Amino acid sequence: MAKYSFRVNRRAVSVESWDPGQPLLYVLRNSLGLHAAKFGCGLGQCGACSILIDGKVARSCMTSVQQASGRAITTLEGLGTPEKPDPIQAAFIAEQAAQCGYCTNGMIMAAKSLLGETRNPTPERVKQALGGNLCRCGTHTRILSAVLRAAKA
Repeated sequence: MAKYSFRVNRRAVSVESWDPGQPLLYVLRNSLGLHAAKFGCGLGQCGACSILIDGKVARSCMTSVQQASGRAITTLEGLGTPEKPDPIQAAFIAEQAAQCGYCTNGMIMAAKSLLGETRNPTPERVKQALGGNLCRCGTHTRILSAVLRAAKA
């Protein structure tokens, strides 16, 4: 087995994998016990598995453990705590921007990446940044309001 080292939520970790192409999603969930990133489609099309790699949103179902080696990975668990949520998490709570919650991880991670690049995005820019995330419940207006609220925080 090969050993892969990277940082997850500001903590150095090493994992062993029999397959260098193993999806990072499985390593995060099964080896590291981080369950915010969800398996959705397995094709990188829905956004449920979104994480940040070096501050940029990425699909963990399409990123191999080998590609993650030496990189900084942030999952939803690494953004804030229940006592002190990240501003984007706090905005999602304030706007009640989750119904079933399956897309929430991807929406928050994409929004975090956007706000890291653009301090005061327009509603159109937010829609564009979140466009690759599927939401079945239809909370899009609340999600948009949450991201715009976080941009002001």
